[in-house]
Amino acid sequence: MSRIGKKVIEIPSGVTVDINEGLVVVKGPKGEDQQQIDKRFKLEQNDNEIQVIAPSSSKKDDSLHGLYRSLIFNMIEGVTNGYQKTLKIEGTGYRANKKADKLVMNLGFSHTVEMQDPEGIEVETPDDRTIIVKGINKQKVGEYAAKIRAWRKPEPYKGKGIKYDGEHIRRKEGKTGK
Repeated sequence: MSRIGKKVIEIPSGVTVDINEGLVVVKGPKGEDQQQIDKRFKLEQNDNEIQVIAPSSSKKDDSLHGLYRSLIFNMIEGVTNGYQKTLKIEGTGYRANKKADKLVMNLGFSHTVEMQDPEGIEVETPDDRTIIVKGINKQKVGEYAAKIRAWRKPEPYKGKGIKYDGEHIRRKEGKTGK
């Protein structure tokens, strides 16, 4: 059995979980999220906790057991607290700002980069060097932050580009470092 899959998921107050033929719908103070799971897996709901039960102990079922438990836990965490990723911009002339529901970035190209906010994702720019991506779905938040970062990944010589807050960029010396 999967060690992660065996753990019980606690449901905080103010959160409701509906299970209907493999579709798990979680509603909470920040919104609603849903996930389809394999119908062979059983979900037992007792008072304020959920247990995921695998149909067998095969290698595939063990991996899916842990996956489904993590997905349901992340949905509950998302509708309760939400998720956020912070990106930092470094480089001369590089900056970002928010115009209505678009993120507008100057990243050293001959044109500005405009990105439309996806549904369910909120983007903030407290200053012109910081981008905060927020939402209730962990996967969507991480994916959109990665798309923003992909426009100008940090380079190893001067460290210019978009990086995650707290990310360490390994630096190289350059030509004069002989």
